[in-house]
Amino acid sequence: MRSTVRLSHDMGVFNKILKVGEGKRVRQLAELVGPINELSDQMAALSDGELRDQTDVFRKRLADGESLDDILIDAFAVVREAASRVLGQRHYDVQLMGGMALHFGWIAEMKTGEGKTLVSTLPVYLNALSGNGVHVVTVNDYLATRDANWMGQLHRFLGLTVGRVGPDLSEFEEKREAYNCDVTYGTNTEFGFDYLRDNMARRREHMVQRGHPFAIVDEVDSILIDEARTPLIISGPASDVTKLYYQFASIARTLVRDSDYEVDEEKMTVIPTEAGIEKVERLLGVNNLYDAVATNYVHQLGQALRRRNYSTATRSISSTRAKSRSWTNSPAAPSTGGAGPMACTRPSRPRNACASRRRTTRGRP
Repeated sequence: MRSTVRLSHDMGVFNKILKVGEGKRVRQLAELVGPINELSDQMAALSDGELRDQTDVFRKRLADGESLDDILIDAFAVVREAASRVLGQRHYDVQLMGGMALHFGWIAEMKTGEGKTLVSTLPVYLNALSGNGVHVVTVNDYLATRDANWMGQLHRFLGLTVGRVGPDLSEFEEKREAYNCDVTYGTNTEFGFDYLRDNMARRREHMVQRGHPFAIVDEVDSILIDEARTPLIISGPASDVTKLYYQFASIARTLVRDSDYEVDEEKMTVIPTEAGIEKVERLLGVNNLYDAVATNYVHQLGQALRRRNYSTATRSISSTRAKSRSWTNSPAAPSTGGAGPMACTRPSRPRNACASRRRTTRGRP
């Protein structure tokens, strides 16, 4: 499909990209967009079957000794054409650059609405061609299910298998089947707990994951920084939960906001500061809060701080809403424009704020 001279030129560009600074990397990624655009007419002329057959062509090229970098330009051109036919969306040039950045293992920062879900299909398809599996990590089950169904259409059209892992899959066979797919969608906690369960399995047939060669991590700042502060605990010795509850509730009342902990109203998260952690360690009489993995002091502290900062506001909102409904349904309530004495005017519910900026990255263990 491509000449040897052109391939050598592109590989020279790849080698340069990996050795330069961020600004030059962006400019050199832009240079690779041209060769992909040059293949647009060629890909558009292919039938659906011929376009799908390109997956077999790529796999043969890999088996013959070429690398994923060697087939990147052709593979991206195929995904772009397939997305146009299946999803009705065509990757912009800057999205092609984002896909390359993810393939090379960088962090691609994109705002909500800029199409990062579509961008992820490029490196996911390319790396899935190796046959070793790709994990797409999201922050909740809704996004995992949505993306598996939505972007999964594109991957299935090109001949890849798509699976999803979630709390609704409890049998070994079901999870193993999902992990054996070319592309597997799921949440960070689901992937993490499956990894822990595999390491605790007594028999090989009870293991479900097959390896961790390539992953795309959505909202990387939240998953690898915020949520990573709380370790995943799958088992540990029994402890006096009630005593810990009251102990940490008492400790939380002594901590000062912005000094001992920080609150992100947008993401509704509460993060203790270094000073706050040291204060808690003194109150508990422990040297390191993070050493008590089985007791999970970190989780107890986080929950206590969340209860302190959000439970009061929730009770206030619920109380206000109840009073409003009672007043409006009262026979003495004024008329609401002819709607009748039993009309119920519900106050607007507070919307759950969500992060307006999300990030995506690829990780190699």
